Amino acid sequence: MKNLNKAYIVAGSFAIFAFTSCNNDNFLDVTQYDKDPSHILYETDANAISGMNGVYDLMQPDEDGNGDGDWGFKPNLFTGCHPTMDTQATAWDKNWNIQKWGPDSKELLDGWKQCYMGISRANDFLAGLETADKLTPSVKTTLEGEGRAARAFFYNWLATTFGRVPMLATGETYQNTPQKARAKTYQDMWDFIIADLEAAVPLLDWTPLNSQYGRCTKGMALTYLGDAYMWKAYRCPETQKESITKAAAAYKQVLDKGPYQLNRSFTTLWDVNGVWDKEAIWEEVLDAGSDWGTNDNSKRTSTMFTKYYSACPENGGWGSLFLSWEWYSSYEKGDKRRDGSCCTGKIHNAADYESYFPGITQSPTYGRNPYTQQNVGNGTADSKTLNFHFYNGEYAPSIWSIKFWRNARAGWDGDTWCPTQIYWKRLPNVMLDYAECLFILNGGDDATAWGLIDQLRNRAFGNLEVGHADELKAKYLPGIQSTIKFYADKGQADTKIPTAYPIPFDTTLVNVTPAKDYYTALKAKKGFASEVWKVAVNEERRKEFNCEWCLRPDMQRSGYMADHIEHNYPKRNESDLTNTPWSNRTFDYQDSKMDMPIPSEEIIKNKLCDQNPGY
Repeated sequence: MKNLNKAYIVAGSFAIFAFTSCNNDNFLDVTQYDKDPSHILYETDANAISGMNGVYDLMQPDEDGNGDGDWGFKPNLFTGCHPTMDTQATAWDKNWNIQKWGPDSKELLDGWKQCYMGISRANDFLAGLETADKLTPSVKTTLEGEGRAARAFFYNWLATTFGRVPMLATGETYQNTPQKARAKTYQDMWDFIIADLEAAVPLLDWTPLNSQYGRCTKGMALTYLGDAYMWKAYRCPETQKESITKAAAAYKQVLDKGPYQLNRSFTTLWDVNGVWDKEAIWEEVLDAGSDWGTNDNSKRTSTMFTKYYSACPENGGWGSLFLSWEWYSSYEKGDKRRDGSCCTGKIHNAADYESYFPGITQSPTYGRNPYTQQNVGNGTADSKTLNFHFYNGEYAPSIWSIKFWRNARAGWDGDTWCPTQIYWKRLPNVMLDYAECLFILNGGDDATAWGLIDQLRNRAFGNLEVGHADELKAKYLPGIQSTIKFYADKGQADTKIPTAYPIPFDTTLVNVTPAKDYYTALKAKKGFASEVWKVAVNEERRKEFNCEWCLRPDMQRSGYMADHIEHNYPKRNESDLTNTPWSNRTFDYQDSKMDMPIPSEEIIKNKLCDQNPGY
C-alpha cells in the first residue's frame, strides 16, 4: 500500500506558491525559480501531481526543527482537547485548561499561519489548474477535488477554532490580498467551506489517486462535509433541520458505500503496523521513513516531539500531555479503550479506589507502559509520581497517553524509529456524528442511532477480538517486537522481546450494557442537564477520542461543553491534590471563550480584520 504521508512531501521546484500570510515578514526570502515558471507545473500529469504535493506539505509539521514545527500536536492538542479538561498540562500550557488563552498565545498564531500557508498554496494551485489543458482529464478532475478538499480541511480548523475568519478564494493569497475582512456571517463562512466539499465529493474516488494514502478521497470530503453542515446548524440554528438532514445524508454515504470498517481491536489503532487501517478516513502520519537512532532536527520534529510531549517526565518526557482522573473514572470495568489509551503511575492503597477506577490494579497499564516496557513511577517518596499526581513544580494527573508514547521510549540517546499517527477522522467519528443527526431529526430517540453507539461499545469491550486473537497478534506484534529489540540490542537489561501483545486480546464474549440503559442511569446519577442521547454521544466521544483533536469541537457543536465541565469537573474545595485524584477547577466556564482570539499579529497587520468579543 502506497502512503503519501510516509515521509515529508516536498514539491521541489514545482511548488511555486505563496508561502505564507501577512503574518510572516520573511515571505519574500524564498528561492526564486526563474528557470521553472509556474506554467511548467501543468504541462504533465506528474508535474501537476507534484504541485498538489506542495499543498499536502502544509498538513505536516515544519521540518526545520526551529520550534515552530509542532503542527499535528500543537496547537491542535491545546485547542482541540485541553479546553475539555480531559487532557491537562502544567506551566504556561495549563492556561489552555482554564480558559486563559489570549490573542498573544503563540500556539494560536502558529496554527493560523500554518493553515493560511496551506490555503494560499491551494488557491494558487487551483487557479493554475483552471486553464491547464495539457493534463489527462481524469487526473485534472481528481486534483481539483483534492485541492478543494484540502482547502476545506484548513478552513475547518480555522473556523472551528476562531469562529469567523477571512475567506481567501481561488487565486487569493496574503501576498496579493494582504488585507481581508473576516467572513461577514457564520453562514457565509460555512457556505464557502460547504461549496468546496460539495464540489470535491463527485470529483474524488473512495480510493486515493495512485493508491497513495494521505491524498484526499471521497470519504474524507463527505466526512468533512457532514461536519461542516453540523457546524452550520450550530452557528445558524434557523437552518438546523435542513443542515442536519444534509449532514446525515453525507454520513450515510460513508457508512453505506465507503470501504471503511472498525478495527477489531481499539488497542491496535496507534501501532506502527496499523497505519491507514480500514478504520482511518483521514490521518496524518508523522514519520521519518526508515531512519533509526537519528537525532537531527528535521527527524526530531516529525517523529519524536509527540513522544516527548506525551511521555511521563520521569521516563524522559516533557509533560505537555496528562489525562485526568475524572476522565479515567468515566470508564466501565472492562472497557478496553481506557487501557488502549493510557498508562498510570502506581497509587497508594489502590484497592480503596476500586469504585472510582474499576479494575485499575488489574490493568496491564497500571504503573507501566507495556508497549515500551517502562515502569511509570512507584508511588513512593523517591518518585515524583506521588499517589494520584506527578509533581515537578506543579501537580498534574499521573496518567499519560500511550496513543503517542507507544512506538519508542522518550530518551534522547539513540532514539528508535517512531512513526506517529494523528487521526483527524476515523469511522467512529462518522458513526457518532450520524447518530447525533438521527437523534436531532427524530426527537431524541432513534433505534439506528442507539445501534451505532452499541457497535462502538461492543468493540470497546473486546468482543470483536474474540476468535481473531492469532490474526491480530500476527499483524501487530511484530512492530512491538522490533521496537523492543532495538533497546535489547543496546544492552538495556529491562527489555525482553514480547511473545504476546502488550494488552491481551479477548477470547470470550461479554455482555455489554445497552447504551440507552447505561446512559439513562448515568444522567440520573451525575445530574446532567442534557438529553440522554446527548450524554451518550458525548461521553462516548470522551472515551473514544481522548487526545484526538476532534474532541472539543465535536462537544462544542453538540452543545455539551457547559454540561460536561459543570458535572464532570465540579468546583471543589480541595487544595492538596496529593490527597485527592480530582482536578481543582477554579474558573467559571464561559461558552463564548470557545471562539478563540484572532492572533494579535494578524489584527495589527490586517487592518480589515477585527477581534472576537471578549478579547
